[in-house]
Amino acid sequence: MLGPVTLSPAARVSTIERLRSGEELDVLVVGGGVVGCGVALDAVTRGLSTGLIEARDYASGTSSRSSKLIHGGLRYLEMLDFGLVHEALQERRLLLTTIAPHLVRPVPFMYPLSKPAWERFYVGSGIALYDGLAFGVRQTAGLPRHRHLGKKAALRLMPSLRPDALTGAIQYHDAQVDDARFVLELARTAAMHGAHVVNRVAAVSMLREGEGEGARVVGVRARDNRTGEEFDVRARRVIAAAGVWSDEIQAMLGEDGPLRVRASKGIHLVVPRDRISSETGVILRTDKSVLFLIPWDEHWIIGTTDTDWQLDKAHPAATAADIDYLLETANSVLVTPLTRDDIDGVYAGLRPLISGDDRDETTKVSREHVVATPVPGLTLVAGGKYTTYRIMAKDAVDEAVSDFEVAAAPSSTDKVPLAGAVGWEWLSERPQILARSAGIDQEHVETLLERYGTLTMELIALINADPTLGELLPGGETHLKVEIVYAAATEGAVHLTDILTRRTRISIEARDRGLAAAPHAAALAAPILGWDAARVAEEIDIYHRRVEAEMSSQTMPDDLSAAQARRLAPDAAL
Repeated sequence: MLGPVTLSPAARVSTIERLRSGEELDVLVVGGGVVGCGVALDAVTRGLSTGLIEARDYASGTSSRSSKLIHGGLRYLEMLDFGLVHEALQERRLLLTTIAPHLVRPVPFMYPLSKPAWERFYVGSGIALYDGLAFGVRQTAGLPRHRHLGKKAALRLMPSLRPDALTGAIQYHDAQVDDARFVLELARTAAMHGAHVVNRVAAVSMLREGEGEGARVVGVRARDNRTGEEFDVRARRVIAAAGVWSDEIQAMLGEDGPLRVRASKGIHLVVPRDRISSETGVILRTDKSVLFLIPWDEHWIIGTTDTDWQLDKAHPAATAADIDYLLETANSVLVTPLTRDDIDGVYAGLRPLISGDDRDETTKVSREHVVATPVPGLTLVAGGKYTTYRIMAKDAVDEAVSDFEVAAAPSSTDKVPLAGAVGWEWLSERPQILARSAGIDQEHVETLLERYGTLTMELIALINADPTLGELLPGGETHLKVEIVYAAATEGAVHLTDILTRRTRISIEARDRGLAAAPHAAALAAPILGWDAARVAEEIDIYHRRVEAEMSSQTMPDDLSAAQARRLAPDAAL
């Protein structure tokens, strides 16, 4: 059985030493989002020596800014993408039952009906087909079948729904995920199997051997963004899973690549759970796309938008117009309207869409992924959706190693549980045992189990060593102090921003966006990450300026002014 492996500060140093040693890897992955970490796990579990570098932080781009849904893509049925829906439903089952049952859980949705009888027939037929695709291939993972509701039954489920907004409804189930934590556990699981994964290391150029069109990629020139030091990482194959940065990867070749990736901006609002009285999520059809009201523990997530974005890819910004659109659309069906004062958090992300014609509307561009080999030694993977990351990873590795003299083993990640999943079912039913052993409330243990699965045992061990870590983090909502220590010691966090925006949910769930929690979190992380007083002050200042810039951008009328406001904040210090 694999022993525990951490993404500790010491592990980061040793990983960089291994990557710069000159020893050739079988596969080097560029990109630490859900697809890149999925590629690393797929490759290493085939027996391939594997490395992964991420320029910023794991899940720092699209993969921590999604709608946090694992779904088959109900609206893709209208596009007749039956294969994509079938594939996604299969992945939904695997995630719920095998890969990450502690992080992926069922969520009910209700589709309100407001038009004549034909709408119930039309929508009901689509949802029945959705269920049929799942049941037909045994992909339900125990999710209930859809059901038709009359108006009274729908309003009992959701008292906050305006009576004049519906004549009835249809309820169905999908699943949701803590997206950033899922990526972290993918990275950690890859490391457990022997992959050399590291964040804050960027690919600055491709290493090539040979001349002309036959020149082969044999690795990358990398830069440690913490020290500025550059070094070569050699690999038989480089797989770039760079999402919206795929064009920049192709530009390193000095020639046009085969992929054109468009960035589509989606924003989400986070509001307290008590602002909407409902036992179910809601999906609404809009003139532009669909809008979700998603239950999220003590909050609701409301989203999303779908608009073209051609500005700073590292920091997509929500505008006042984006926020007003989501509020107005949600308020069209709510008894008590939401206002800006109800918003606890706002986040914006970019979807990487494969594009043929730049004039295409982003909502019409397919979510299917593409794998390409523009030059020998380099494989690109882009597009797709969060739910099907594993298929994207499998296809990318299949393509990259297709001409190895000794064939690599087939993909086995459909059978590989993530860190925290093994033994989850047994442990999740016994939170009282952990609560007694750590001397903390059972409610807190249940929350830890939903975030860390069986890795909760490691956090409990830290609390047993220092009982003060079982206390709530001041200003940190439902997060305990131990989660900050654990993030710094075992989860690859390098900066305070990493901890407050991805290892925890504080930046989008706390009303003040985590400003009050920042000094307390920094003090806990400092001795682990080797920060002196000046560095602690710098980390807190950077986080404060980031929050101020984001909140300023959210008052701007358009993308350009919002992006300019967001750029006023510095990135995390090296």
